[in-house]
Amino acid sequence: MHMFETFTISPVGVVESTLQSLDDCPLQGHEGAPEAILRISPQYQQALKGLEKGRSVMILTWLHAANRSVLQCYPRKEVHAPVIGVFATRSPDRPNPIGYHQAVIVEVLEDGLKVHPLEALNGTPVVDIKPVI
Repeated sequence: MHMFETFTISPVGVVESTLQSLDDCPLQGHEGAPEAILRISPQYQQALKGLEKGRSVMILTWLHAANRSVLQCYPRKEVHAPVIGVFATRSPDRPNPIGYHQAVIVEVLEDGLKVHPLEALNGTPVVDIKPVI
């Protein structure tokens, strides 16, 4: 694969959350993020088999509201700290805004998962779900 080759990622589902704006979102899930539902598209629902209540999962999302032109920022929005590169932060604003969230399954639904905590906006595309090992 050539270093600059492009590729396509298709969402497997979408986040349903009470978080409606970026201002509503905590910086990290453990800082007060609510429960959320991951609604999985019908063609991927069979992939939920084997997931159970209480299991920790990694949720990869596409942070669709992110500013993809940002290369440097203040860590944790601390404007008195030195500016650093976004690859050294968890900032959602970055060239490829892939969100990485660890949450616990609260309930396995017929068409998805209820998880806690999740600091992703309502309508955020879900790219993948993986168990924490």
